[in-house]
Amino acid sequence: MNFLNKKNKNFIKAFNAGFTLMEILVVVVIIGFLASFVAPKFFDQPDKARLVVAKQQIKGISEALEMYKLDNRNYPTTEQGLKALVEKPSSSPVPTAWKNGGYMKTLPKDPWGGQYIYLQPGIHGDFDIISYAADGKKGGEEEAKDIVSWE
Repeated sequence: MNFLNKKNKNFIKAFNAGFTLMEILVVVVIIGFLASFVAPKFFDQPDKARLVVAKQQIKGISEALEMYKLDNRNYPTTEQGLKALVEKPSSSPVPTAWKNGGYMKTLPKDPWGGQYIYLQPGIHGDFDIISYAADGKKGGEEEAKDIVSWE
């Protein structure tokens, strides 16, 4: 049984050959070069993710407000605020058919830790919901641009 025939010997030689230090350095430099172009695109993702989360939260709040209106024939007032989706308002107009347990379990904060602004009646519709985004101030550009319910 000669299992070390010529074919197997060549395989073992090739297997033991390995890489030289120069080959490894070239590969590391190429990977570093590629990473310098790809990394900035990945680091930009958290800002985009926060924007998507804020839009989804505004959509969820809007749907809860629509359910509130279906039950009570009107939206909560600006004074009652979004808190009316979690706790039954005691101020006028007191909802007549407020859903036991509320319309949301908790009121979310925006992805930057701020409160959503609620206006009813809204300037752009029946109600407006606004997140002041990264800077926490009205207006702004890029990552500080307000996220709004009417866009």
